[in-house]
Amino acid sequence: MPYLSGTQLNTTNQAVNMFIYNVTTKVDPAIHEDWVAWMREIHIPEIMHSGCFTSFQFVKLLELDDSDGPTYAVQYRSDSKAAYNLYLEKFANKLRNDVYVKWGNKVISFRSLMQVVH
Repeated sequence: MPYLSGTQLNTTNQAVNMFIYNVTTKVDPAIHEDWVAWMREIHIPEIMHSGCFTSFQFVKLLELDDSDGPTYAVQYRSDSKAAYNLYLEKFANKLRNDVYVKWGNKVISFRSLMQVVH
């Protein structure tokens, strides 16, 4: 396979950009189990329902000091920066507010956009 900076080949061997919207969250131990269930059952499905992402991974970070709570990341994959921008414009504010209303300062998140490099 040829080197394709930030791209992968689709089924017709055309180069396709791949982006990962990563949300890393430190969770208060008092709400940890409820938060994980809420992420799986409500929040992640709502983000995926936006249609802006093609897949996701929900992972727990290891080899960290979890004394103040575990850290998780959700990586949402998008085929284009335009789809990610659409998410920001139409969906992100409401969904981020839902997190704040539900959990307040019991979770702390940071977000980043990454481009896949093969």
